[in-house]
Amino acid sequence: MTRHVLDRPIWSALVGRQASLGVGDERARRYFEDISPFAATRDDSRESLAALAAIAPGDNALVFLQAEEIAVPPQLEVVKSAMGVQMVAWDPLAPVACDFRLIELVAADAPEMLALATLTEPGPFLSRTHQLGRFLGFRIDGRLAAMAGERMKPDGFAEVSGVCTHPDFRGRGLAGALSAAVAASIRARGETPFLHAYSSNTPAIRLYERLGFRLRCEVNVAVLQRRPATNP
Repeated sequence: MTRHVLDRPIWSALVGRQASLGVGDERARRYFEDISPFAATRDDSRESLAALAAIAPGDNALVFLQAEEIAVPPQLEVVKSAMGVQMVAWDPLAPVACDFRLIELVAADAPEMLALATLTEPGPFLSRTHQLGRFLGFRIDGRLAAMAGERMKPDGFAEVSGVCTHPDFRGRGLAGALSAAVAASIRARGETPFLHAYSSNTPAIRLYERLGFRLRCEVNVAVLQRRPATNP
């Protein structure tokens, strides 16, 4: 059976357009540690799992996300796992009206972006995560109230990610407007928008369904870390 590029979206991105943003080889790859903890293997062979263990950071975790079950090399252990959904906007989305002016976020906004993501936890967001793609946002009274952007970029697709709103500004439709705007920007380049959400995050899934995203598949999510060294 031929694998779709979205079945292992991390792998597809890291051997394609985002290869320069990570390390690894033809069997296992991960993003640079200050960009993202996401990692992937080409397959579940012993050689690929060994290659993954060889590039695993000493202290920091790796995050896997894929449609297939996740194979774990013996040098690593699962410290957290969950199920998620992968949704795709196969058709153009209708724009979402908003009372605030949409802005493109730039490198100078990076500290505020990191602070907002740290507060709201939309997913892994590190000091250079904003370099993965274009990010849009809303400022209200000079504050970064909400943002959304792009993360993985398998060939022909781009992921909508980093969608978050400061608690002081929730309930104003900012997340929906930003998600639709980022998706429209992706489609304008001739690519198809997709995204991920935890299966338990029903409000987010309902929002994305209202925007026009449709379930493609369930995905397995796992956080992996090196096993503690054992005393001789």
